[in-house]
Amino acid sequence: MRVLVTGGAGFIGSHVVGALRQRGHEAVVFDVREDSACDVRDPRAVRGALAGVDAVCHQAAMVGLGDGVADAAAYVSRNDLGTAVLLAAMAEAGVGRLVLAGSMVVYGEGRYVCPRQGAVRPGPRGVADLEAGRFEPSCPECGRDLSPGPVGEDAPADPRNVYAATKLAQEHLAAAWARCTGGSAVSLRYHNVYGPGMPRDTPYAGVASFFRSALARGEAPRVFEDGRQRRDFVHVRDVAAANAVALEAPSAPGLLTAYNTGSGEPHTVGELARALAAACGGPEPSVTGEFRLGDVRHITADSSRLRRELGWRPEVDFAMGMAEFARAGMRGA
Repeated sequence: MRVLVTGGAGFIGSHVVGALRQRGHEAVVFDVREDSACDVRDPRAVRGALAGVDAVCHQAAMVGLGDGVADAAAYVSRNDLGTAVLLAAMAEAGVGRLVLAGSMVVYGEGRYVCPRQGAVRPGPRGVADLEAGRFEPSCPECGRDLSPGPVGEDAPADPRNVYAATKLAQEHLAAAWARCTGGSAVSLRYHNVYGPGMPRDTPYAGVASFFRSALARGEAPRVFEDGRQRRDFVHVRDVAAANAVALEAPSAPGLLTAYNTGSGEPHTVGELARALAAACGGPEPSVTGEFRLGDVRHITADSSRLRRELGWRPEVDFAMGMAEFARAGMRGA
């Protein structure tokens, strides 16, 4: 299969390219990092790149929470306009298979259960609560403490920052393309991806990158809130394998299917910081109590659908991945 990989020179994209080539596919890289003319927002460049292509793996995106709404136009341009241009060109070229780099951020907060109300969906956390160190969401009905749990693909979308809104819009665009063309689309809703080649020292890097970069400078990782935020940290090689599996699997024409893509092993941000510090032989993490208003408290994946329907299994566990990541090379901005 000849696969166009947008963002194929980036952190996740480069691993996807490697995974596809290992499985005998021809992966074609389309990335502004390698060629400034390879802008997914440029219809002419995209049309040229699609020549002879059987499928598209769309990894190109501007990532991270961003700065409130100050950079909203940049996110919408790179993520949503770029996706729209790509899909229009695919329709014109008759390319009918898409795998999209989705994100767990479309859910907002994860799944919570109240002892009295049952499953509930807390609203956005307020500044006053966060400044007072009240980080855990409470039940919107009775105010009781909530128990977090894994979120499934059937959970309603509730994007809580600009980046999240653009990732949800990408899915809507892909779904519309599938309905209009009879093509098939898969969105792999990545959880917190980490691993070799992760970018360092950029405003949009993930928390694992921030911690690793601090340790490389001999500094203590700075952990926001109280460090008890739950996340699902999934290794980049496992994510790359999920992309390859999704491209090879039988497809459902006219539909977009979403799959959570996580390790299935929830860990706290504090655990991540301590594991990396120990593996790097660096200073103990510093828990700061600081916060970012766009962050959610807990979000972990139920990835059983991806395992059940496509046969994907993560192979890198948390301890193994952290030990490798502590030694692995990183890339600049």
